[in-house]
Amino acid sequence: MSLKPKRVNFTETWSVLQETVKGVITLGNVPRAVWNDRFSDVYSLCVAFPEPLADRLYQETKAFLDSHVRGLLVDVQSQGESNLLWAYHSAWMEYSQGINYLHRLYLYLNQQHIKKQKLSEAEIIYGNSTPDSQEQMEIGELGLEIWKRNMIEPLWDNLGSLLLDGIQQDRVGDAPLHVTDTIRGVIQSFVSVEEYKKKGNLELYERIFEERFLKASGEYYEREASRLLQECDVSQYMECVVRRLEEEARRSQKFLHSSSFVKVRAQCEQKMVADHLPFLHGECAAMVKGERRKDLRNMYPLLRPIQRGLPTLVDALLEHVRQQGLQAVGNLRGENVHIQFVESMLGVYQKYKDLIQDVFSGDQCFMGALDKACSYVINHRLNPRQACRSPELLAKYCDSLLKKSSKGISESEIDEKLSRSITIFKYIDDKDVFQKFYSRMLAKRLIHQQSQSMDAEESMINRLKQACGYEFTNKLHRMFTDISLSADQNNKFSEFLKKDNIDLGINFSIYVLQAGAWPLGQSSLTSFAVPQELEKSLQMFENFYHTRFNGRKLTWLHHLCQGELKLTYLSKPYIVTMQTFQMAILLLFERTDSLTHKELQTTLQLNSEQFSKHLASLLDCKILLCDTAENMGPDSVLQLNLNYSNKRTKFRITSALQRESPQEAEATLSAVDEDRKLYLQAAIVRIMKSRKVLRHNALIQEVLSQSKATFAPSISMIKKCIEALIDKQYIERTPNSADEYSYVA
Repeated sequence: MSLKPKRVNFTETWSVLQETVKGVITLGNVPRAVWNDRFSDVYSLCVAFPEPLADRLYQETKAFLDSHVRGLLVDVQSQGESNLLWAYHSAWMEYSQGINYLHRLYLYLNQQHIKKQKLSEAEIIYGNSTPDSQEQMEIGELGLEIWKRNMIEPLWDNLGSLLLDGIQQDRVGDAPLHVTDTIRGVIQSFVSVEEYKKKGNLELYERIFEERFLKASGEYYEREASRLLQECDVSQYMECVVRRLEEEARRSQKFLHSSSFVKVRAQCEQKMVADHLPFLHGECAAMVKGERRKDLRNMYPLLRPIQRGLPTLVDALLEHVRQQGLQAVGNLRGENVHIQFVESMLGVYQKYKDLIQDVFSGDQCFMGALDKACSYVINHRLNPRQACRSPELLAKYCDSLLKKSSKGISESEIDEKLSRSITIFKYIDDKDVFQKFYSRMLAKRLIHQQSQSMDAEESMINRLKQACGYEFTNKLHRMFTDISLSADQNNKFSEFLKKDNIDLGINFSIYVLQAGAWPLGQSSLTSFAVPQELEKSLQMFENFYHTRFNGRKLTWLHHLCQGELKLTYLSKPYIVTMQTFQMAILLLFERTDSLTHKELQTTLQLNSEQFSKHLASLLDCKILLCDTAENMGPDSVLQLNLNYSNKRTKFRITSALQRESPQEAEATLSAVDEDRKLYLQAAIVRIMKSRKVLRHNALIQEVLSQSKATFAPSISMIKKCIEALIDKQYIERTPNSADEYSYVA
């Protein structure tokens, strides 16, 4: 084959070429040699000398295809209405494959002649240009366009009706398999015939089929919904709707273009769910209350896609969890209320969390409702004037786990329970109240060496830090630091004594605690005459400490100290662990067996309250006896019980002071109130310093926003803090408005 342009007789060449085109388009037998010769003929016509004959070739081919498709239309119509789909589909399958081969035969015409005239994709997609009606199309595109114009458009009304009937037969289960394949092929032809377009390539499919199909589907499912509502209860109705949606989804995948899937489902949901929303919403509360998982599992996917569909179901769950929570923690009694409260609340939380995961696929709307319900229950106050008890109960729960007294529980179980308790902690509004109670209980555990495990203590503090930040646990970390530093301090004190050859006569160890970190307060301090046996030890430690730390003041918290006393006056020796005040009372009996109540108190110089408590604990355990136990007075005689016996040779005398008294709880809450006032005042000053001028409501909102992580202050408390700062001249009301404040620099 010569590539050089030459003169060509168009009529003769086209006559030969036309026969091959006819064979190709009808899928006839075209030998390879003939194909190659015709391929060369197309090239020769496109580069003919002196004038290329490409345009004439294009027009003749167009006329041939136009005539060919018109002939196919007559053949298809002659098959009759009942066989129209089959005849159309057969003609399309042959023609679409044939036009694909013809497109390849005309490769040179397409590439070198037609493409150079066409608009670029960018011009069509992004520009305002539209393809000119006179613009030539590639042969494959031309063939599809002719098919659309000469075959689809004349038949589209009949085809559409037959397609809808065929799909309806599939819905009721009467469509044979070969009909299904034909329907799918016909619908696919509406898409394929315009696939070459850069814009609007689904326009034909949507116009002649999809619109009619969606309308017909909507009418069918409207009738279906009406029928089902008359025949079924809500459970059966939802099951039917779910089944219909699944069937229609499969049907869409079987017949339709993927762009129609969402539209078809939306049409079904509109007619079967959205149009009957009041009916479904009316059943939500009963389903949730009865925890009918199967019904809820069906209800959720039906309501989820519908606008304003889910909120009613979410609200029903929120109210149900709220009621269940209040019921679970409403009537707790006994000494272990804190354990009942936390574990009951965790039970409610876990139960409905599992339900949400199982029934609602962990949907965040429902998790949010669970959070709101738990928050409401945990922060609920039976009496609005009283403080919420949840922070105190949670702190006691943690204390019960971390104390040595928690027997029968492994370390892994304790760790798991502490980890789960953080769930309750996150819902507590008044986290500062929890912090205050927790720090006091931690202090007692550390001082009295009652912690089950220091690793567990530290792990719990780290969990609190993750939940609330370093500032929240700063003092707790400092308490740990003091305990570890005190051990080092004791070692150095022992070296100091050895160096000077000093013998104290007793084993003596101390904790040096920072006043700012430990919630010990000064309220329990009382005058106290230190026993002679301890006086030397105290004095030597003070001397040692002041030589190393100049300017620091030591305050002895005797009410928190304890010691071991060996009783040798009985039939067998006993080693008793007791508090310092109890030990001081017993040491007074070193040289006598009996003393009066007044002599004891005068010698020790303890106030009546402390003295009575510690004396009572010694009388309760029968180490001391009183001649007037029923009505004790200053002249009552107390004496050693020389017949005392105990199964254990080493034991502890429990002090009432180690237990949390109602007065201590009130004092803790009072301390929290004072801390809150200072916190709010600092927040107000901070805000006003940065803003300079701010209106009253805006200031309130800023303060609420800053404090919500720690506690939820009342508006009245914020107002009082604002008034206090005005009195202190940190801020002032602006002259022109009583509703606006300005910062006083």
